Amino acid sequence: MPLLGLQLDDNLMFGQVISMKEVSEDQQKKVDVLIRARYPLIYITTWEEERVAVMLNALAVRAEKQLIIWSTTEGFSDFSGRKLDGEAVDPFAALTYITDYQRPAIFMLKDFHPFMKDPVVIRKLRDLKIHLSNLKKTCILVSPVLEVPIELEKMINVVDFNFPTLELLDTVLEGIIEPLKMNPRVDVSLTEEEREAVLKSALGLTVDEAENVFAKSLVEVKRFDPAIIIQEKEQIIRKSGILEYYHSNEHFDNIGGLEHLKEWLSIRNRGFTEKAREYGLPFPSGLMLIGIPGTGKSLTAQAVASLWKLPLLRFDVGKVFGGVVGESERNIRQAIKTAESVSPSILWIDEIEKGFAGVQSSNLTDAGTTSRVFGTFITWLQEKKKPVFVIATANNVNQLPPELMRKGRFDEIFFLDLPSPKEREDIFSIHIKKRGREIEKFDIRTLVGLSKGYSGAEIEQTLITAMFDAFSDDREVETTDIMNALEDMVPLSRLMKEDITALRTWAQARARLASKTEQQKKPNIEIEV
Repeated sequence: MPLLGLQLDDNLMFGQVISMKEVSEDQQKKVDVLIRARYPLIYITTWEEERVAVMLNALAVRAEKQLIIWSTTEGFSDFSGRKLDGEAVDPFAALTYITDYQRPAIFMLKDFHPFMKDPVVIRKLRDLKIHLSNLKKTCILVSPVLEVPIELEKMINVVDFNFPTLELLDTVLEGIIEPLKMNPRVDVSLTEEEREAVLKSALGLTVDEAENVFAKSLVEVKRFDPAIIIQEKEQIIRKSGILEYYHSNEHFDNIGGLEHLKEWLSIRNRGFTEKAREYGLPFPSGLMLIGIPGTGKSLTAQAVASLWKLPLLRFDVGKVFGGVVGESERNIRQAIKTAESVSPSILWIDEIEKGFAGVQSSNLTDAGTTSRVFGTFITWLQEKKKPVFVIATANNVNQLPPELMRKGRFDEIFFLDLPSPKEREDIFSIHIKKRGREIEKFDIRTLVGLSKGYSGAEIEQTLITAMFDAFSDDREVETTDIMNALEDMVPLSRLMKEDITALRTWAQARARLASKTEQQKKPNIEIEV
């Protein structure tokens, strides 16, 4: 890789040379085996052409072959950049050149996927496949997107080229630190834990992206800040179009009750560290949060991101489904790949039962599209290797596909019930403080008694309603204002008493209770309102 010079301020410069030969042994072995087994057409999906070129050149040298690189702007050249045929920029001419080439070689074709929509090019590739099978030549297509026409699906072997490993990112980071160790203008010192946090935050970035964001952090705050590095990942999420990078400012201090759930999450706070791997622990997999609307399920997902200092990705399953044949299946694979590329991360799926509604009748209603998308998702949920912690929330268990609830897909299933008196007291206190009022000026005990059967969200809304009433009268909000708002509101527990009773009955034997209160250790099936 060429020398990279970065200017941190008017007089601060540093340069580095990063070796890009560091590709995981598994990836090298996979491609090497395919080449040696004479697979004629290989498709590598990656943004990092240079790293692929370095790997292919090493494999070519080992096999006593030549690496020849093609692009539609430059034609053919060797690994050193020497032009071999600058006129063969047309894709058909390029394939003809490969056919006519008489010596053992590995051909790397950059961004060839747009040309594979041309029937003539498709036919030429099919002919080339037969030709290459009998010779020591391999044609490798390298592109950031996977687009294979149906005519070539059985002829092309696809290899996903993974993002840089922690080891390679560590080399990149060290290349930046070394020339700046004695510079008083920046602080490049890192403890072992800080270094791991910086490197983990850069996982999912290319080598170039990692170099740039490390430098950006030094420019902005004169040190390596994981928060700035994680911001770079937001751009990746945004471009996916399916996932949303969710900025969370919520903390567990803003959630009343749910002690069991909070304790469970706090214990797993260090679950993504290397020390946890050395101890023999797997990555935390995920949580299913089931409960009555307004009891803090979504709030908990947001608070986890703040507690664990991980990017929070909101996954709207509805965005997956498209009108073009195969688009939905491609979108779910892309969403999964994006979430994994920025891991460790938290993938939040709100009201998952609505996203996968109709799975059972999918073959009759949408030719099986929903069923295939759901199948791809739960298979990944069961078998995922990357540290993506999935938080799924649901209000209606009757709409949840039974396959989703199978053990192993989530670490735990928690049930969030209506708040107990102590939890309602905490919720009132939290929201009164949040709005700049003194708790001592309110009769919390009376409000707790009047709010039996109210969810946390409903309690917050009554306070807001009371404040609007007081504001319209140009005076300070009082306890009586909140009491009036409580009396005027009809809580969900009264509107949907039968449904909530059924949900509580279901949760008794199938889910872990999120709260430690005596009321919820022995839940009363009848809702008192």
